[in-house]
Amino acid sequence: MKGSGSLIRQNENIDLLRLATAGSVDDGKSTLIGRLLYDSKSIFEDQLSSIRTFSKTHRNQEIDYSLVTDGLKSEREQGITIDVAYRFFSTPKRRFIIADTPGHEQYTRNMATGASNASLALILVDARNGVVTQTKRHSFISSLLGIRNFVVAVNKMDLVDYSEEVFEDIVSEFNSFADKLSEESIYYIPISALKGDNVTERSDNMPWYKGSTLLDYLENVSVSGGRNLADLRFPVQYVNWGGGDDFRGYCGTIASGVVHKGDKVRVLPSGRSSQVSRIVTYDGDLDYAFAPMAVTLCLEDDIDISRGDMIARVDDLTGIAGSLEANIVWMDGSPMEVGKDYLIKHTTNMVKGSFSEVLHEFDPEDISMKPSAFLSLNEIGKVKLELKTPLFADVYSENRSTGSFIVIDPHTNQTAAAGMISKYNQVSPDKACRSAEAKVIRYPGDKKEEAQARYDRLSMQGTHCIYVDDELLLETFFKGITADSDRYSSAIENLCKIVTRSGVSVVLCSDHQDI
Repeated sequence: MKGSGSLIRQNENIDLLRLATAGSVDDGKSTLIGRLLYDSKSIFEDQLSSIRTFSKTHRNQEIDYSLVTDGLKSEREQGITIDVAYRFFSTPKRRFIIADTPGHEQYTRNMATGASNASLALILVDARNGVVTQTKRHSFISSLLGIRNFVVAVNKMDLVDYSEEVFEDIVSEFNSFADKLSEESIYYIPISALKGDNVTERSDNMPWYKGSTLLDYLENVSVSGGRNLADLRFPVQYVNWGGGDDFRGYCGTIASGVVHKGDKVRVLPSGRSSQVSRIVTYDGDLDYAFAPMAVTLCLEDDIDISRGDMIARVDDLTGIAGSLEANIVWMDGSPMEVGKDYLIKHTTNMVKGSFSEVLHEFDPEDISMKPSAFLSLNEIGKVKLELKTPLFADVYSENRSTGSFIVIDPHTNQTAAAGMISKYNQVSPDKACRSAEAKVIRYPGDKKEEAQARYDRLSMQGTHCIYVDDELLLETFFKGITADSDRYSSAIENLCKIVTRSGVSVVLCSDHQDI
């Protein structure tokens, strides 16, 4: 056990690189990862034995490296990768987390998910086919997601007689395409994942190649994690009252930046400022913490803070976005509907929003822009998005955590799109406070005491709110309306809209919980 602990501590102290594979189907992504794991001795013996048995029985070969990552039964049956598979391995120089993403266009959304946390994109190209549309699509998505380090591995060189000319033609073709992407670092390696050429050992079959092997490059490449360590952004996940002795802490994951005990911070949307009194973790208090650590912050002052609020340094606040321009990857089988209400999930906050315009759609073949009225599955475009409630956001190029969001269809609860904010229109802090604080708090009709107690608590805390229930409404505003009618439900809904728009919350006790 002592030896295990020492090994774990040794691993914790070496650098971690997150990378995502990309490229078209059958370019050999899973086989390459399997080879990396096998050569680095990162496969358990029982798993290796199972893979050998399956390979001999079903594939008629000694070992099929793609089976290391194609863990799903359905994937084995189809012979393709349909979901993102994450694998960890380490060498004495570095630890790695690889997101093995699917190559089929149908599963582009899964590729975007796998690449969203990566710092390096490993683009595979089949030497026989060259750069195809899916290679360009995945490279473009990786670039949109802020990845600035690319390795283009030209695979299956054994099937083109290890031809230097084939390799150079593909390098030239990809370079022409990459000129249209954001500024990237690109490294090219000719490999054969199946034969092991230039993966972990230099190949004698390609003496004309003088560069690094793939593993050597991955172990030594200098990669920025893409995480902003300058601007403190702490989205509040929940409030912890359970520490005893009037303990009150705000729990969450630091999205960016560094926080020190004693820092002066401001809470959005209330705008109230305070000072960090404690940084609490499971292992004890800290003097400082940084992204992406999960911590509990305690403040000197008792401020009304809830899930979705943002804590930032007092002199370095986020933008207060009322509308956005964003690049999005549409992931839903149902096309985008301009004007329809969607749910926008941003950090720990969720608000309603609607697309007002598709500014243009990107053609993945040459990244040209073309007009479009809407986006369909796997299409990429730039859109305008109107928000019902302002978000505390940054542009994606400055902060990946607070500059990204996902779109959810409220009717199906399916993730419809992933978005990267390129621009936002600022609204006034006063409007943000009114919009964020005003809400409808619903109780069933038989929970009148609880509803009134909630109203009393909110009023004592200084929250602007009113209390209404079915009995009160039927005696006053809605006198003459039948309580179980659609007209009654509609009237309550309209009343709540009018009140909340003025910045006043409603504690509603009604049997009409579906309004």
